[in-house]
Amino acid sequence: MSTATQRLQRYLTDELEDCRPEDVEDRMEELDTLEAVLSADRISADLDVLAALANETRYKLVRLLVAADGELCVCELNAMVDASESAISHALSNLTDAGLVTRRKDGRWRKYRASNVAVSLLTLLDGVATDE
Repeated sequence: MSTATQRLQRYLTDELEDCRPEDVEDRMEELDTLEAVLSADRISADLDVLAALANETRYKLVRLLVAADGELCVCELNAMVDASESAISHALSNLTDAGLVTRRKDGRWRKYRASNVAVSLLTLLDGVATDE
């Protein structure tokens, strides 16, 4: 029996007061199912989103796009964020790759919109800030 299984058995004994081998097996199966949230693809995608937000310029752009509740052009974003148009375009490209914004071409202009993921994340962050 592995050390982790022995610790789990001690834990279940404390919790259930009487731990049978079947209880440990059942709990191990439940934990195996739960472990699926740790898939490499899921973790990588989550870290890409968090890394995209971990930059002041990118975070400001997401905040603005969520607040706009519609599309904004790079030139409009440039008027509100203190960064070069090139830096803003690069940041928007990173945010698009992370799935936080969508873009579409309208003639010679590119228009950006916050994705549902971005809206959900900022709504959550706003809720955390008001809970303090």
